[in-house]
Formats: sequence, C-alpha cells, structure tokens
Amino acid sequence: MKKNIIILFIFITLQIFAQDKHKQITITGDSLKGKLIEGENFREVIGNVVITQDDVIITCLKAIQNISKNSAVLIGNVVVKQDSVVITTEKGNYYGNEKITTSDTLVHLQNNSTNLIANTGLYNFETKIAEFNGDVLFYDSVTTLRSQKLIYEKEIEKIIATKNVEVSDSVSKINADSLIHFRNTKLSEGYGNVKIYSKENNVTISGKRLLDDKQNNISKIFGDPFLIQIEALSDSTYDTLYIQSKYMEAKSDSGSKLIAIDSVKIIRGDFLSNNDFTIYDKAAEEITILKQNEKPVPILWYENTQITGDSLYIHLDSSKIKNVEIIKNAIMISQDSVYQFRYNQMSGDTIYLYFNDGDLSQTNVNGNVLSIYYLFDEKEPNGLLKSSGEKFKIFIADNKVTDVKLYGSPVSEYHPENLVKGNEKSFTLPTFILYSNKPDKKKFENMFFEINKN
Repeated sequence: MKKNIIILFIFITLQIFAQDKHKQITITGDSLKGKLIEGENFREVIGNVVITQDDVIITCLKAIQNISKNSAVLIGNVVVKQDSVVITTEKGNYYGNEKITTSDTLVHLQNNSTNLIANTGLYNFETKIAEFNGDVLFYDSVTTLRSQKLIYEKEIEKIIATKNVEVSDSVSKINADSLIHFRNTKLSEGYGNVKIYSKENNVTISGKRLLDDKQNNISKIFGDPFLIQIEALSDSTYDTLYIQSKYMEAKSDSGSKLIAIDSVKIIRGDFLSNNDFTIYDKAAEEITILKQNEKPVPILWYENTQITGDSLYIHLDSSKIKNVEIIKNAIMISQDSVYQFRYNQMSGDTIYLYFNDGDLSQTNVNGNVLSIYYLFDEKEPNGLLKSSGEKFKIFIADNKVTDVKLYGSPVSEYHPENLVKGNEKSFTLPTFILYSNKPDKKKFENMFFEINKN
C-alpha cells in the first residue's frame, strides 16, 4: 500500500512538472463565452483576439480555447509571431504545452527576407523548425525553391526539401528528388534524378547526386553524369556537345570550367572521344584530354580518322574546331572509303591538325615521323609509300591531299600494287591499333530526349 502511494505521488509530481513546463496561454478579446463540452472547459473569444504565451503572440478574429489542454483553435486573419518569425493563415491551431502552431489551410511563414508558403504547415516555437507540405514555395531575394515537402530549421538556416524539388535563381535551375541546402554556407546536396541547367551556357547536366558549393565556386556531380550543351553557330545552325563520365566537377571561378573523370565519352559534331580525363574550358574554347596512369590511351575519332596520343588539345573558334594538338605517342589512322583494310597511317612525337571552317586543311607531324600512304592512279589502287623523317606537312583541300612535304632526312620506300593487294594487314606502323568502342551518338540523342521530356 505504501509503495502504491509513493508511485502515485511520483506520477502526480510528473504531471505537475509536465503542466508547468509551459505557461498557460492567456487570451483576451471583445467578448468571451464559456462552455463545457464532454467534460472539458472551453472558452470562445470573439473580436480582436490576442493570445500570448512567453514570447509567442497570436492575433485573430476568433479563438476557441481548450483550457484543460492549454490549446486553442484560431479562426480568421490569424497572425502568429515570435521574434523575426511571422506566420499568417486563415485557420490554425496553437498547442501551448508543445508550443506548436499548425494550419491545414494556405499558410505563409516569413523570417526576415525568407518566405515559406504551402498548403499546410507546422511550426515548433521551441525547436524553431517548420514542416510544410503541399505545393511548397520557399524564396528569398536570390533563390526560389519549390517542392511537395519542406523542413526549415531556422536556427541553422537548413532546408530539407523532398518530392519534385526545383531550385532556381537568375542563372541556373536544379531539379532533384530531394535536396538539402544550408543557406548560411550556400552548400547544397541533391539526391536522385538530379538535373542542373545553366541559362548562361545553355548547359544541362544530369546525374544521381549533386554537391554544390557556391562559396568555393565548385559543383560535383556523381552517378554517371551526362552533359548536354547546344550552341548556336555563326551560320545559324546548331551544334550539340555530349559528355558522359563517372564523375564531373564544374568550376565557375575561372570561367565555367568542367572536368570529366573516368570512362569519359564525348560527341561533338564529327568528333568523338573515349578517354578518362577531360577538361572543357568554355571561356577559353578549349577541350583538353589527358592520359591517366594505368588507364587506356585517349582516342579521338574524326569522320573516318582515328587519333590517339597521351595528350590531346582541341581548340575552338566560335564553337567550331580550329585546331587539334596531339602530344606524345601520336598516331593518326585514316581508313580508305572504298578499299577494306587500307589505312593511311602517320605517327610521330606530335601531330597538329588545322581546320578551315570545320574542314581539315593541314596536318603537321613532328619528331620520329613514320607514315604509310596508299597511292591511287585515276581511282585505281597503285601500291603504297612507306616514309620516315623528322617533319611532315600534308596539305588538304576538298577532303583530298594536295601536297606532301617531308623534312629532316626523309626516306621513302615504294611497294607496288601486286605486293600490296591481299597483304594490306602486313603494312601497319608499330603502334597501329584500331579501336571500335566509339561513343554511340544515337544512344546519347535518346538520353537527351528522355532528360528534356521531364
């Protein structure tokens, strides 16, 4: 018996502590009417209603107070304030024991320049955390965010948005399944179906996860990121750049530079590439492709020509190819359009390709040059020429070789057609390797369609 009395005393004490944790809300108004419903005391207050509890102040047209539960139903022009937070709605509830207000109708939370609007909302005045649902709109002077659910932690300025998230500002837009954003540090993390669009560069990048660090001007995209850039050319046509890799970094501090790493595939007009490290510098109009340790050599295809080398530099002019530099272990292999396995080949320390209005006009090969070049007489095959030297220059017009100049103790050896025909595979340079793993342009075009239809 004594034990039960002690337990009852402890229970009553805890109840008292629980009730005393928060003050009873106070309520005033133009008229007040008391009523008893199912054993609970209610007060109905009408006109110029003011409810206060600690630093929380509520005004509305009408309130129904549940005295025993220390709560109230708020009706008409509801305004709830605490410090810089102002919440407005047409109908809501206030729970004094928890210091929480809720609304099942359109609700607007304002904190200085920050605005949060949704179909329903809850705000905890102790934790200072808001949970809003249904067509959520969050905006400030710079950024607008839309989602179906949003949690806003005022003290640390943290936002957790889920379902159909879209964040936009004057230069970019981000879509994701969910997104966490820290307003103070301008750090965002996006998850699931991430899509980033830059209005300035007309670039779209999709991926599975995004880490966007605006303070340090860097964005990291994980999960097979895929870049699409559509550029208008001077002749009123359009060119599309596709880049896919395992990982990408976009740096905006040095003129929108993008780095693609691991299993990189590039398509731009007639140019295709497979490599493992690419830097695309939009401002400098330069694409840099570098061989990585223990990784395959970078490959570049242009029409029927395959180019490999340790370092490749593609320079653009008004979005058109101006020249290409292939540095170290360079080899260029071009397939004849009629005769199977007849490849013109040229290798050297470096190869430079020069273009005129998008068409190849000159090729320079420097250092330890070796070449195999098939000859034709009135379109009939006429053997081949094997040459070596220190420097070759090939001039091209209308896709045909017009002149070849050899420098530095050149040596040439002619092989007549009767020794060449049927033995073409025996005429290859030491570094001759054909690669067939070209990026699939049709696949990229389908991916582009899928990304843009959503």
